This record gives sequence, C-alpha cells and structure tokens, in this order.
Amino acid sequence: MERKQFLKILAGTTGMITLGSFNNLTGLMAEQDEKHPVLFIGHGSPMNGIEDNEFSRRWGQLGKEITKPKAVLCISAHWLTSGTYITAMPTPRTIHDFGGFPKELFAVQYPAPGNPDLAAETAKMVRKTTVGLDHEWGLDHGTWSVVKNMYPDADIPVLQLSIDYGKPMQYHYELAKELAELRKKGVLIIGSGNMVHNLGMVAWDKLNETGFGYDWAIEMNTNFKKHISDKNHKPLINYQEMGKAAMLAIPTPDHYIPLLYTLALQDEKDEASFFNDKAVAGSLTMTSVVFSGKTVATEIPAKKEAVDSAAVDSI
Repeated sequence: MERKQFLKILAGTTGMITLGSFNNLTGLMAEQDEKHPVLFIGHGSPMNGIEDNEFSRRWGQLGKEITKPKAVLCISAHWLTSGTYITAMPTPRTIHDFGGFPKELFAVQYPAPGNPDLAAETAKMVRKTTVGLDHEWGLDHGTWSVVKNMYPDADIPVLQLSIDYGKPMQYHYELAKELAELRKKGVLIIGSGNMVHNLGMVAWDKLNETGFGYDWAIEMNTNFKKHISDKNHKPLINYQEMGKAAMLAIPTPDHYIPLLYTLALQDEKDEASFFNDKAVAGSLTMTSVVFSGKTVATEIPAKKEAVDSAAVDSI
C-alpha cells in the first residue's frame, strides 16, 4: 500500500485512532504550521443542546467554519474538583447534571469517543500540578450541549479537564498556559461557562426577551470584552478588583474560570472575535469568543423561530 493511500485511510478514521497510534505510525499529531483556534463559549441553559435557536445555530456554524480538530479538550464550569483531573476513558458517558427539564433533554446521548493516550500526554504537559487520569466523570452539559451542535456526528474524541475549585484565578491562568502545545497538535480547546452568570438575580418574567440585561450586567460584559480585545488579562484575572458590578456579574467563579483558560492560550497573533453577544434574563450573558490568528465571522444564522426559555443555566 502506498503511503498516500495509507494516510487517506487514517484520515477517515481519526475518531478511532489514539494519539499514540498517530505518533508511532504517521506523525499526524506532530506540530502543525498553524495553531488551532481557542474558544470560550457562553453555554447557558442545557436546553441549548437540543433547541434550534440563535445560540445553537451559531455553534453549528462555527463547527463548519474552523478546521476540523483531531480532538476537543473542554474546560467546563460543571466539573469542579479538589485537584486537577482529565477524562481518560475510551468511551465517556453523557452526564445529565441538571434537574427540572423536559424528558427529551435527559434522553440525549452524545457518544463521542475519548482518547486515553491524549489524556496521558496532556497530563504530562502540566508541570504546575499533578493531573489525575479520571475514568468516572464523562461529558457534562457544559461540554456536550455545545460540542453536540458543533460536531453532531460525534466522530471526534472529546476530553474534559476539571477545575480545581479551591485555587485562585492566577493559578488557573498559569496552568492553562502549559496546554499551549495542544493547539499545534490539532486539538480544539474550549472553555465553557458564562462571563456574566448570576442565577440569583434572573428576571424570570423576561426569559423570552433575548437581549435584556440589567445595567450592571451590560456594564461588565462591555468591560470584559474591552479587556479581552486589548489583550489586557490582568484585570480579568483580578476581577474582584473591578468593583460592585463585577461581583454581581460573578457571585461565584465557576462559570467565569473557563474564560481564564482560554485567555491564557491567546498568543500575540491571536485576535478576539465575539459572537452570541447577548444578555438573557437580565443577569446572564451568552457572549462567546474565538481566539484565532484568522478573522472569524461573527454573524448569527437567520432566525427560524423564537428562542424558547432563553439561556438559564440549571446550577
């Protein structure tokens, strides 16, 4: 068999081939000339995983716009741990980590493969701490609700990296920098949370009014975007020093920390392109960012129907 034919066969089965196999047989996971983009996704309600709305359509469009990755590594707001872990099972389960939603949502399965070899190699990249190999967690809704829309065929390995919730913001930023080499290996890194996320102040009577945000939510969303565009990461790491509005926007940092992981991976050539840049229910924003050396379209596909229940997260 000729080498070109062999490579074509491998390219069509990447979901089943481990990182070790790539390195040993073809070198396809070697460093690339072009770095893969990094995404921060405002994931909002789990219902965005099954609804056809402006947010889910934009995720689907994005999956077609960027080069198809060899694997996805997601830092989700919904896997908080003591210590840092990475999913290392060959077939991660779909986790329904929410309550009070329709049975259709609980029936969702996203059977993307894992990649134990990639998990082990990623763990070795991190020097700041010991990264444990996890075989219990799987893919929570912070991951599958987004990736399911981007890659509906579930043919790309998907891994999650946990958030050590007892550590300060600077710690997460520095840890994330150690993951930079993955961008050169065709791995799409996604931080999944929400920049502004205050469930305690949700305007329940405004759920269907996409675009409605309290003054403090709009103020902080604007401030966050300015610092991101200016590559001014220090105030974003030290968000507690940004005043009362910041504390209203981030009463707990679980949904904010994934943003820090993506900021840390922004290099000098990466520009920030914002999309899904809307407030919902007063106290949440769906604002999302692509960090890439290329300009990425930010428009949302034409709206087919009204957004139902907007984007209120469950926990």
